[in-house]
Amino acid sequence: MTFARPLRILLSAKARDRLGQEIAAVMDGRRFELVTASPARGGEPVDVDVAFITRDVTGRSTKHRVLETLESFYTSLRGSPALRWVHVHSTGADRPIFAELKARDVRVTTSSGANAEVVAQTALGCVLAMARRFPMLFRAQQRHEWSPLMGEALPVDLPGQSALVVGWGPIGKRIAQFLRMLEVTVIVARTRAEPAAAGLQTIAYESLGDVAGRIDWLILACPLTDRTRGLVDARIFGALKRGARLVNVARGEIVNEGDLVEALRDGRLAGASLDVFEFEPLDAASPLWDMENVFVMPHSAGHSDGNEGRVDRIFLAYLRELIGSMER
Repeated sequence: MTFARPLRILLSAKARDRLGQEIAAVMDGRRFELVTASPARGGEPVDVDVAFITRDVTGRSTKHRVLETLESFYTSLRGSPALRWVHVHSTGADRPIFAELKARDVRVTTSSGANAEVVAQTALGCVLAMARRFPMLFRAQQRHEWSPLMGEALPVDLPGQSALVVGWGPIGKRIAQFLRMLEVTVIVARTRAEPAAAGLQTIAYESLGDVAGRIDWLILACPLTDRTRGLVDARIFGALKRGARLVNVARGEIVNEGDLVEALRDGRLAGASLDVFEFEPLDAASPLWDMENVFVMPHSAGHSDGNEGRVDRIFLAYLRELIGSMER
């Protein structure tokens, strides 16, 4: 089949230079054009059929604060009537732009699984750091104070503790594997209460309160949906075993941040490691920055030097699929 016009693919200059030959191989003689958007806010939109939003395009933008490089992409996406497909480097597609595109019947694909191992490792690191009181030891080091973990500071053994992993995608599954390796009892919360695996207690999202009183770790690794937005609030914090800890590598809007602060202040929650927040970047005035029992991360749990290659491979696979569908 001969395309009526060259397939126009929007991507960053870096992605163009990195993937040009591989895209040409996928196109296999079919006509195409690699297009880059103007980096300036308000720049002229380009009319494209396909777009690939890589990490260097997103940069330091968040869903709440869009910077110029990403805004230039958005301008072109909104100004492309023939746009049929957008691929994004992230695991989730909960930025407002993607809802806009889906309403236009534009296909939006994500790179789910590309950083699952990295995010799971981060979550495990947070569990180990809080369990072994690393933040306390670091503060003592800053004070040049020899402060052994004794008395009330004595860590509790992880084997025999319980963790509720919320979400059963690639990240949640890997986190559960790590925890079971440490002999932590795992309970899973997912879309439905159907058992996630043999011998693994599984509940639906709405039943968190039923098991909260017997868990030591609440680990969030689920997508942001209508069912998970605001899922963890004062009701859940009030039901938790006193001294439980929270790890959130999912989305900030899953947790009511005001209720979280209160739970940390009154000791219901012993600590929290947070990679995501209701509004990003986290406001400099937020009390979370200065709480001794909180570790704040700038939405970086999934960042690593190997992600780019994994995301590229997912994009190229989807591109092959698109070309195949156009020829059927």
